Amino acid sequence: MNTLNKTILGALLLPCGLVQATDRPNVIIICTDDQGAIDLNCYGATDLVTPNMDKLVNSGIKFTQFYGAPVCSPSRAGLLTGKTPQRAGVPGNVSSLSDEAGMPTEQYTIAEMFKAAGYTTAHIGKWHLGQADDKQPNAQGFDYSFGHLVGCIDNFSHFFYWEGSNRHDLYRNGEEVFYLGEFFPDLMVKEASAFLEGNQSDPFFMYYAMNTPHYPYQGDKKWLDYYRDKGVKYPRNLYAAFISTMDERIGQLMQKLEELGLRENTIIVFQSDNGYSTEERAHNGGGSSGIFRGSKFSLFEGGIRVPAAITWLAKLNPGEVRDQLAVNADWLPTLAEMCGIDIDTSDLDGKSLMPIINDKNIESLHSEFSWKNGKHWAARNRNWKLLGNPMIAGEKFSPKDSLFLVNLENDPGEKNNVASQYPEKVKELTAQYKRWLRNN
Repeated sequence: MNTLNKTILGALLLPCGLVQATDRPNVIIICTDDQGAIDLNCYGATDLVTPNMDKLVNSGIKFTQFYGAPVCSPSRAGLLTGKTPQRAGVPGNVSSLSDEAGMPTEQYTIAEMFKAAGYTTAHIGKWHLGQADDKQPNAQGFDYSFGHLVGCIDNFSHFFYWEGSNRHDLYRNGEEVFYLGEFFPDLMVKEASAFLEGNQSDPFFMYYAMNTPHYPYQGDKKWLDYYRDKGVKYPRNLYAAFISTMDERIGQLMQKLEELGLRENTIIVFQSDNGYSTEERAHNGGGSSGIFRGSKFSLFEGGIRVPAAITWLAKLNPGEVRDQLAVNADWLPTLAEMCGIDIDTSDLDGKSLMPIINDKNIESLHSEFSWKNGKHWAARNRNWKLLGNPMIAGEKFSPKDSLFLVNLENDPGEKNNVASQYPEKVKELTAQYKRWLRNN
């Protein structure tokens, strides 16, 4: 879809059933970065201080089987387009070395949807979906953008160190800006607060894309001291300090909404992009997926199952839980329905979660789903899950485990390969994956 066609499509996306712009809810998506599946108290962590994230999650509906992608760029592309990462054109992490790499301009994003419906749109934080002008946030539906374009930065110098030459990476609306020595999570709160102050009278959409707790672990001194004094061991202590540092900044953002009187009528989506990292620069770990096996890069549950919730104080009951399978591509059609925006969902892989939000007892809207990361793939059908060429950092799999079948109801930790016991189920899920691959 070229830019002209995107504009025409956007003009067709009109708010329906809405009398005044001020009646429409605001929307904020908070996306954390490399946060483990249980790494906040309300998901099971017992050694972390996360009161603000817990309050946010518990103020709405918490999902227990919610999925992103195994790495950053694909997960974020799926969230923003309502499609699988493959169909969104971002099957793997976007390289910082190529202007050609990134989410194709023709993809229609959630920001473009909201903008066409009369919302003011903002991106604050991490992008990692392309650095060329036509792939930056302002070219993908965001009226305002502040943050870094590639995968991660040092939070004080705002330099990218991890691929190619060291370089400064901090931009506002495509123009390089310099805040040497200022802590990036604080800059995010500052920029978001200014945007909220300037747009409190009209509906807005904000994509608040955090780069925490992604490495480098740079938690506040008070939290580093706290976890040291609690005897939390390395590298969990460094990761935990960064989690609590992030939690405080989320609390500051929520406080700003309260001060401006915007919290009640603001829909807030919260999720991590993928599981915790075991990369060398992440000190080989620190995060936790609890009973779930695997971490970032893996298609075992610990790599793709993430904490996620949605809250809208004006409409949704607090403290509710949904156990159905859901994916981050579902947010686009869900938010469209919640905000009264009429869109054509026929080309989307995501499904509106409103039936599940309204009724905790209905079945998942996704009876089947598939993922791919390089040679590693997974196909899920209800409680059955088949992994092809399974991968976990630091583990070796024997040839007999090249097809790894589990039943998540009986074995949520994916410990036991039952492929030899259920050969027909292996065939069925292999066929499902191949069908999905042909369509992606």
